[in-house]
Amino acid sequence: MTELAQPGGAFAERARRALADEHLQGALDTGTLRLYDGRRQGWESLEDVEALRERARQIRTRTIADLDRHLSTFAESVERRGGRVAFCRTPEEANAYVVEVCRRTGASLAVKSKSMVSEEISLNDALERAGVKPLETDLGEYLVQLAGTHPAHIVAPAIDLTREQAARLLSKAEGTALDPDLTTLVSAARRQLRDAFQRADVGISGANFGVAETGSICLVTNEGNGRLVTALPRVHIALMGMERVVPTLDELTVLLRLLARSGTGQPLTVYTTLLTGPRREGEQDGPEELHVVVLDNGRSSLVGGRYQEMLSCIRCGACLNVCPVYRKTGGGAYGPVYSGPMGAVLVPLLAGLERAAALPHASSLCGACTAACPVKIPLHELLLELRRDLVGSGVASRGERLGFRLWSHAWSRPWAYRLSTRLARLGYAFARLTGPGRAWAAGRELPPAELEHWVAREAEVVTEH
Repeated sequence: MTELAQPGGAFAERARRALADEHLQGALDTGTLRLYDGRRQGWESLEDVEALRERARQIRTRTIADLDRHLSTFAESVERRGGRVAFCRTPEEANAYVVEVCRRTGASLAVKSKSMVSEEISLNDALERAGVKPLETDLGEYLVQLAGTHPAHIVAPAIDLTREQAARLLSKAEGTALDPDLTTLVSAARRQLRDAFQRADVGISGANFGVAETGSICLVTNEGNGRLVTALPRVHIALMGMERVVPTLDELTVLLRLLARSGTGQPLTVYTTLLTGPRREGEQDGPEELHVVVLDNGRSSLVGGRYQEMLSCIRCGACLNVCPVYRKTGGGAYGPVYSGPMGAVLVPLLAGLERAAALPHASSLCGACTAACPVKIPLHELLLELRRDLVGSGVASRGERLGFRLWSHAWSRPWAYRLSTRLARLGYAFARLTGPGRAWAAGRELPPAELEHWVAREAEVVTEH
């Protein structure tokens, strides 16, 4: 079973280490602030961003509600144009299919463009066990692979690396010392990867979207490696989560207007590519074979349920960049694949709440993630729902369950509410003077007492009626 989540307690432990790492804190501050500012400016460039977000939300909601039909149409369109589609329920099935394609074609080297699904199913490990060398060619993913770690961000995989750290990794691969200069580092990566593009028999990519009406794979990238991976090798394998289908090209354009702006602030990424089928007669480039692996891995169980809205996610990363928890802990604290608010919701749903019990609590519930989501997924509300599930299922600790019961009991009665808020105010005042809560209290203010009394009076009225 592929590991999406870390063992219980790992989040708190890794978060503490992240907070104590000054270099990591600097890299996270710089990286997330740059992406946050880009998203803000990108949205400001749109005439009516709220109307566009609402339209995008409706597209995603309608598509997920009728997902089986759109996936069937997508598969028919791909195969009509000469491609093959494999629907895989588990990571093991997906890995087995990819490995079999590599074995049949005699591949010993597979070059890869960025794919979070490949991380989700631990494809690199499966390829290595089968004797196929996987090589990441996205610069960030390449650095992460050289470091022997996992992506720390769904858009900027190496967001937690400083230039000095990147220089050390590339210097080791180069066999000579490199200056921590961006142009120097990019040139070194190109030299190291160029030969692999020419030798690889198989190219593996993700899929930002699959277009049902045409059978096209849409790739959204800022580096030319995506096109090299999908055009030069004889075989192209695209990995796609089953929820990433979009019915038509017209609806795709709506999502593309929001995706790049939400992720990096660009109107469009440098390369927005539509790939439709393998190479046809008379064409000079493109693969001889196209395989699309459509992964379920628990997604179908969300359709029609309370958490269906999570399937609308377009993986822009905007929620990560505004989340106060992610911006301090980075992606490594969450687990090996998905991080930030979207990961805190998605991983428990796919891996099982009992195996990722800490993640729903990796949030301040400030709502910034929901406000930043281009398709209006109520992320903070879904996190709250997961917390309720933790308590209801008994996965939460005994102390947490007791705390929720006492809180619910106290705040359902006006007199108990007033007493608890007065005690809390006394505790807050004490914390400002001494104890471990001093640092926490120093940056916070309680609402005015008048507001507390108004809420209590309103609670009395509701109770009486």
